[in-house]
Amino acid sequence: MNEESNAQIPGDFPRCAGPGSVSGFQPKIAVRLVKGRFIEGWTDAERRARFDACADLVDQLCVFCRRKLSELPPTDLTVLLPRVRRGVAAKGWNLSDGELDWIFKRVKIVLSEDSSSTKARH
Repeated sequence: MNEESNAQIPGDFPRCAGPGSVSGFQPKIAVRLVKGRFIEGWTDAERRARFDACADLVDQLCVFCRRKLSELPPTDLTVLLPRVRRGVAAKGWNLSDGELDWIFKRVKIVLSEDSSSTKARH
């Protein structure tokens, strides 16, 4: 499991996929009954599970992107990351736009740190 899973969920991690609504004559909101309470969005446990999955995906994508960058030397992050994001979005993994934004922000930070530490050594 990811090292971050034992840490607090970062404040910039999305809170929920957003409010839902149901069509019809009278306005309605999408809520769920969880343990006797009406809940909109994710419970704390659901948010923790989604964070853990997203943090794990960040780790996997960093490994994948490092490999692609070494296999395709003229490619840089500005070209690679949008391609990888489109691929991830097309997988149908039920990630919200906010989660995708968070994932790729983290991937870019990690890979940029890799790049700057490599340059510092040379």
